Amino acid sequence: MTQQSTQAILEAQSVTLSYEQHIVAKDLSVDIPEGKFSVIVGPNGCGKSTLLRTLSRLLIPQSGQVLLSGQNIHEQSTRAVAKTLGLLPQSAIAPDGIKVIDLVSRGRFPHQKWFQPWSETDQKAVDMAMHATGIAEFAEINVDQLSGGQRQRVWVAMALAQETSLLLLDEPTTYLDIAHQIELMDLFQDLNRLQGNTLVAVLHDLNHACRYADHLIVMKAGTIIATGAPNEIVTEQLIEQVFGLPCLILDDPISHTPLIIPRGR
Repeated sequence: MTQQSTQAILEAQSVTLSYEQHIVAKDLSVDIPEGKFSVIVGPNGCGKSTLLRTLSRLLIPQSGQVLLSGQNIHEQSTRAVAKTLGLLPQSAIAPDGIKVIDLVSRGRFPHQKWFQPWSETDQKAVDMAMHATGIAEFAEINVDQLSGGQRQRVWVAMALAQETSLLLLDEPTTYLDIAHQIELMDLFQDLNRLQGNTLVAVLHDLNHACRYADHLIVMKAGTIIATGAPNEIVTEQLIEQVFGLPCLILDDPISHTPLIIPRGR
């Protein structure tokens, strides 16, 4: 059931992952194929977010290594990594009193040098990111005055302003209503298909994962159970094995991807 990538921009090689001294996964290996939209799914507590945080350099594996473009990610400078890899964390907290425009502008940090003035290129990147996420009207408003969904879009805009070729997203649709979830997922899909960005997202919604991912990573209890295109690996047996959920799988009439209908336990 496992499908190997021909070219990986990001790799975890035989890593042992822990969180707060608790071992989450042992000897885990996974490849993130370049130019694809990869989505990690699995039950709560299976290690999805811990894996993403390890891939993003926030966590150091107890053993094994993470490679970014073929080099150990922890042997590269923070600025060098930030020019290639952007991260939208699960529960980001903005500094008190910061305006939306100022927070989004922080995404330009990796591209600036000491004493270098703010450039037209910087401003264009920030403007495009705010327009893409629909937050331009909030530019002069303090982030802490926004709703949860609006704040989430501000963090997405900051990540987009960073203009990296690789973007990691930890539950990016948290706090968003269904319309804004689809709007944001469509945006990520455009970044992948139209601009060639490599995306990796942790998602809870299996139908969103099947509709938008072209590379699915299915986890259970710190183990990779299956990887590959949703149409190739998602079966009723897989969903019941991983989630304990009897289901019916139909063809989504819009996207022609697996549509998972729960039968109930």
